[in-house]
Amino acid sequence: MKQTVLFIAIIGMCSLGSCSDDFLELYPETSVTSNTFYKTPAHFEQALMGAYARVRTLTANGMIMDEMRSDNAHFTRYSGDRGPYLTTEVIGLFLDDETTGNWINNRYNELYSGISRVNTALDRLDASQLTDAEKTKVRAEALFLRAFFYFDLATHWGPVPLMLHEVTNESESFLPNATVEAVYEQILADVSEAITLGLPAATSFPQSGRATMGAAKTLRAYACMSKPARDYAKAEQDLLDVTRMNYALEENYADIYSLGNKNGKESIFEIQYLDGDGGQHNDLTWRQIPKCSNNDLLMGIQANNYAYTSGGWSVPTQDMIDSYEEGDLRLSASVAVAEGTDVQEQFTFERLAEPRGYAAPEDKAFRYFVIKYYHPPYSYALRTGDNFPVYRYGGVLLLLAECLVEEGKQAEALPYLNAVRQRAGLPALTTANKQNVSDEMRHELAFENHRWTDLIRTGQAISVMNAFGARMKALDPQILPGAFQVTQERLVYAFQRRELEVNVNLVQNPGYKDY
Repeated sequence: MKQTVLFIAIIGMCSLGSCSDDFLELYPETSVTSNTFYKTPAHFEQALMGAYARVRTLTANGMIMDEMRSDNAHFTRYSGDRGPYLTTEVIGLFLDDETTGNWINNRYNELYSGISRVNTALDRLDASQLTDAEKTKVRAEALFLRAFFYFDLATHWGPVPLMLHEVTNESESFLPNATVEAVYEQILADVSEAITLGLPAATSFPQSGRATMGAAKTLRAYACMSKPARDYAKAEQDLLDVTRMNYALEENYADIYSLGNKNGKESIFEIQYLDGDGGQHNDLTWRQIPKCSNNDLLMGIQANNYAYTSGGWSVPTQDMIDSYEEGDLRLSASVAVAEGTDVQEQFTFERLAEPRGYAAPEDKAFRYFVIKYYHPPYSYALRTGDNFPVYRYGGVLLLLAECLVEEGKQAEALPYLNAVRQRAGLPALTTANKQNVSDEMRHELAFENHRWTDLIRTGQAISVMNAFGARMKALDPQILPGAFQVTQERLVYAFQRRELEVNVNLVQNPGYKDY
């Protein structure tokens, strides 16, 4: 009806003599369209920035879908969160399914949005005005990003559709699942080409925050160690190459997360955020602090963090606190205790306390919370400017140790394992094995959204999470009996119902309902 009215109005205007020959030129000559864009270096710079913007959503999504999926973190139950229960709590309880939505939908859609932006840039590159050198630079960076997005899809959904070109018609929009092997083959092809084309190496710090040779080789190593047919030899070479670059461990573990140390010498790839009201902020810390009515004492500015998913999420578990070795400096740099009072679920904050050996006084309540990204006082409610680490040098050293152990090279793995332990204030170990490398990685990368995929990659997810679930059920009788039933099917997420209804070629992952 609206289209009919618009058509009649146009005809009427023309009959009154108000139509010129170019009446249907509906856009100003100064506007940018898909036909006038993707021409200059500035255009492709904007296109790449648009793709990088899609990386930003992984921080909060990962907090729920990776950290709270593991034994590192849980949530503070609050009566007002019965709505978020269906989209948030169920993920941490392994009760999610094809109807869960929100976090799962958002991550999936944002990843494909990033892929779409990269594909368009890649397909338009040859016809642009860029020099060959400029095209090479754009192509390398775009291919890294596409590999990065597909790696996240592969590790969370497995056999996803492979979209490799700009979508120009409906038939190209709805592709079937590729095999997991094919997805990894594409990831490795993209990142390998990016490496061959010559991504820049980090030569000075702070870096720009964009893709580098170190980031690409780290991504390729992760892919080689995660794909169905592991290639530890290739991963070892890539990780050794990273150790020969200009990265180094920060002397003080807490300095990694300092606002004044963004993109520092330990950073290989991190998600970029800016404080302020420009829409480039990070709200992770506001989600992780306890729900409390006087959070201005914690944050320097008051905000309502009771509503929906604003506070009390990705809370360090007692299991995690107890797992740190005595003397491990990383515990106090990662977790703090908010002590106060709790009257009918209204927590009032009073003071911060150290987590090691903490016992609440008889008349007090307490909440653990992550402080890696906690840098008050803040100037904007529900906004911070902290970057979020994706790959960093400490993680590379441990990934290399893991790789070497898998190859039977325990003696060669030991120095990399002990370098990380030494920085943490811990004594050197005399042998490296699968378990102590995994334990070290848990504490080194705590609350950096790695634990869940690390457990899957090392084959521990089912045993570790079922045992953890049994302990949680013993502590909390409100957890349903069906929670924490972790099976092979639960190692990937369900394709959400909306995706299955829109794309009839998409086949649901085993263990979930198809439509």
